[in-house]
Amino acid sequence: MRTMTSLQAQTNFGTLLDSSQREAIIITRRGRPYSAVISDMGNPKAALSQFLMAMSELSPLRGEAAQKITKQVFDAIESNAEQDGLTENDITRLVHEARK
Repeated sequence: MRTMTSLQAQTNFGTLLDSSQREAIIITRRGRPYSAVISDMGNPKAALSQFLMAMSELSPLRGEAAQKITKQVFDAIESNAEQDGLTENDITRLVHEARK
């Protein structure tokens, strides 16, 4: 996973957007992870994978906060997943694969 300082992100915003289409980009501020930029490129499965990878890098989002955000993400994509024919087991499997 690539990282950029907040100043680099401001100065090279186009590069940030282009890079985020391939992988999640962690933005640091004062040397610590601060935010992440993720692009789904029309692929919700890839976006979810990038999201989970970015969450693992952002230490303030560990534990209870990470669980809350993960639940919100699952709730938000549940209807789309059902439309795509994915079951809850399929989503759980994808999450576990992304965490490896």
